[in-house]
Formats: sequence, structure tokens, C-alpha cells
Amino acid sequence: MATTSDIKNGLCLRYNNGIYTITEFQHVKPGKGPAFVRTKLKNVETGKVIDNTFTAGHKIDVVRVERRKYQFLFKDESGYHFMNDETYEQTFIKESIINAPQFLKEGDYAEIVFDAEEEIPLVCELPASIVLEITYTEPGEKGNTATNAFKPATVETGAEVRVPLFINTGDFIKISTVSGDYSERVKV
Repeated sequence: MATTSDIKNGLCLRYNNGIYTITEFQHVKPGKGPAFVRTKLKNVETGKVIDNTFTAGHKIDVVRVERRKYQFLFKDESGYHFMNDETYEQTFIKESIINAPQFLKEGDYAEIVFDAEEEIPLVCELPASIVLEITYTEPGEKGNTATNAFKPATVETGAEVRVPLFINTGDFIKISTVSGDYSERVKV
């Protein structure tokens, strides 16, 4: 068991029958009354963020997690299949714990966070940005807008993204997996 003095960003803990990770914290020592720690906790399974305050010295149940790099193989009715490159061990992941499943293509790498004690996958995180090819988009007309204008485009994974008018079919673009937005055109 750890105490509130061990709290730091990224720490995973068991709280309210779930596993949460600390995204923000602040130690507060008011002039009157006991010290406390204000935190923002993100539920690992659902992604819901809650605010919580722990009194100083409160015992917390820390969960030991391991991050491992896996390669995406394929998707079927049982889930998304991944393989560890070092051990060739395969595992399948539910779509609900992947941060951006619509941008996942075969051969891509992702980082899977496991509960080290129970070997249960908690989260599957794609890199912050990913490069994909545009498979279809309407041709854009130049010069008919006064501000930045966007059009829908389909990428090679089947996901739809809003892109600027100058992007054409066959172009490669960088997409943020956090927001799902277009970042920039990439030369390949």
C-alpha cells in the first residue's frame, strides 16, 4: 500500500472497484485544516475522468502496469489480434479499450498496457499520430473560399477524415489519433 505522498502523473491505482490512472494532481496545504491532494482520475476501461480529493496520508492501492509493444495482425469477430515481436505471443483485444481503432491497419504497432499481476490488457494506445493514404475524396476547387475549407476523405482503413481542399486521392496524410483530425500532408 502506498500513500498520497507517492502520487504522481501516470500512476495507476484501484479506486471504486475500477482501475484509474492519475492525469493531474495538486498537493494543497491550507492555512487552516489538514493537507489534501486534489486529483483528476481517468478510468482505464471507460475513459471517464473524475475529480477526487484524498486527505494527506490516505492509503491508496497502486496497480503495477507494464507497457509492451505489439503489432496488429487482423480483426475478426473475437476482436483485434496483436502479436508481441519478441516472444511471438498473440493476444486479442476488445475494440472498447483501443484509443483509435478506426485508424488501425495491419502491420501497425501499438502499445498495450497490462495489469502486471493479473496479465489483463487494460488499454491499447496507438502512436500520437499515424500516416495513412487517402483512398477516396472529391476533387476540390481552388479559389472559391475565403477561409480554410474542408472536405470529407476516406483513408485506407475505411475511416472518414475532414481534409483541406488541396488533398487528393492517393496523397498520404498524418492524422492525430487523439482527436482524429488531419495534421498535415506527408511525402512518402
